[in-house]
Amino acid sequence: MALDLDAYLTRIGWTGDRRPAPTVETLRAVHRAHLTSIPFENLDPLLGSAPSLAVPDLEAKLVRDRRGGYCYEHNTLLTAALTALGFRVTGLTARVRVGAAPGTVRPRTHMLLLVGIPGEERRYVADVGFGSVGGLLEAVPLVADTEFHDGTRRHRYVREPYPEGLEDLWVFQAFLDGSWQDQYAFTREPFEASDYGVINWHVATNPRSPFQHTLHVQRTALDHHLLLSGRTLVETHSNGNRKERELAHNDEVLRVLAADFGIELPPGTVLPD
Repeated sequence: MALDLDAYLTRIGWTGDRRPAPTVETLRAVHRAHLTSIPFENLDPLLGSAPSLAVPDLEAKLVRDRRGGYCYEHNTLLTAALTALGFRVTGLTARVRVGAAPGTVRPRTHMLLLVGIPGEERRYVADVGFGSVGGLLEAVPLVADTEFHDGTRRHRYVREPYPEGLEDLWVFQAFLDGSWQDQYAFTREPFEASDYGVINWHVATNPRSPFQHTLHVQRTALDHHLLLSGRTLVETHSNGNRKERELAHNDEVLRVLAADFGIELPPGTVLPD
């Protein structure tokens, strides 16, 4: 079943002109609108289920029920929307480096997209599912050693060698707290829906997955970022100012989810401490 593109664009508040051929401006605008409209959240795994990646189910959850999701949900939904708008989209996977000790090799558990635009030689990275303060606000070209200012954020890609004879590794970096910091690393090997199905199931159901045990909800605005991790609420502004507070109990968490993230759960929902 195809995505209801009108409903999706209404959900993200984008009213641009769809009639011309796909453009960089459209890609950036849709990316930014999606990111600032639909929150990142892991409530399904936390409450005991693996989220469906079928487009009708994503439309029902993220568009019509106004929920959020994590990377596979966000970027699968964006893939459907961009394809409907005439872009060429290839799914990739990355190893997240945020919070990892130097030299640690994590599994490929993050989904991102490589987007082609008719008539353009360069391809663009789109990723509305990373969620964190270091993530992209807008799609940017996949070009090494070039600093990009996407909205209020600064990013770049650097390359690291893989073993001889294999393609180099692309490392996505964000400029945070006065230095360039690795966010994740990836190659351009295409991944398919069946691959994401396996990874999604692992991340949602593996007892060692952090998404199984701790609430992670994030919402991005153009000038600030809101994070709820467990019961810790953190607001980070583009000028570096940061506020943090602890939520007292489950009912306060539910109120904050509704008021600050736009996520309304059924009354009586009990979240893990």
